Amino acid sequence: MTFISNDTWFRSLPSCQVQVPCGQGEHTLRWEAGGLELAAHPDAEAERVLAALGGDKALCVRVAEIWDRHADDLMVLQVGPRDAADRLTVDWEHIPKLEEFSAPGQSGWVATTPRRQAMAMHATRRYPPAAGQQFAKDRRTTADLVTLLALGPAFSFRLSGQVAAAHAERLDPANRPALIAAVQGRLAPAVERWTGIDPDQVTVALLSDPSTPGTAELTGHGAERRLLVMVPADWLASVWACGLAVVDRHLVVATVRPGWPDAEVLALPAPGKPPVPLTVHGTPTPDGLPAWTLRGAA
Repeated sequence: MTFISNDTWFRSLPSCQVQVPCGQGEHTLRWEAGGLELAAHPDAEAERVLAALGGDKALCVRVAEIWDRHADDLMVLQVGPRDAADRLTVDWEHIPKLEEFSAPGQSGWVATTPRRQAMAMHATRRYPPAAGQQFAKDRRTTADLVTLLALGPAFSFRLSGQVAAAHAERLDPANRPALIAAVQGRLAPAVERWTGIDPDQVTVALLSDPSTPGTAELTGHGAERRLLVMVPADWLASVWACGLAVVDRHLVVATVRPGWPDAEVLALPAPGKPPVPLTVHGTPTPDGLPAWTLRGAA
């Protein structure tokens, strides 16, 4: 069976947009078919040239540059959302000041979970004078990532999918552990919704053969119970980022035919069971994250 290629993972997502404060007003930043569109800046390249000569660079253009700069950055998967309930509040008013912040809570973003707090500590720890360049680099990276998070969950999911697709395509051995950790952090909550099993009892492995469908096998009993879930390397992009992880009590393990609003997937009805083909239908939601149901289901 042939699954989708990594350059078409986004076909199961609708377009989304957000208002960005730019200049004297707000401009619409739109995501469409895997890329950003700057409707108010038809010649963004010319604006970049003018900025390089000493002019001001519009925030829309800056955001697009940051997006491109981190399109394959695994750090995006470390700080990005794990599921639709994982939200971060970022105040656009403070984004221009991010490079100067010195303590958590002063940058306009709220570190409300241990993972967010760890990110804040990483961004604000002191460096010795000899490490000044590294500090500047880390500070810029943190400012970049918080700016991207300010775009909202719909854009965060889509950027995470872009990063995951880039790494699934080449599966660099050096980056494989980080990719597995990213999949683990997103698949385990989905498995909890699917079966009720504690996320700490879930182990994830990536399939070497991208044409092999995923599996889920339970072992042990009680506190020793474990669920081993094996999924293709592109699961994070083609399934999770598209909001397809769990559909109608099925764990989706692969996308066969991506599409919006209808797609074809392979999904597990229960642990130990073989995957079954499903046709699913997507409905847009106000936050830009699609909701999926079985096509034809009551």
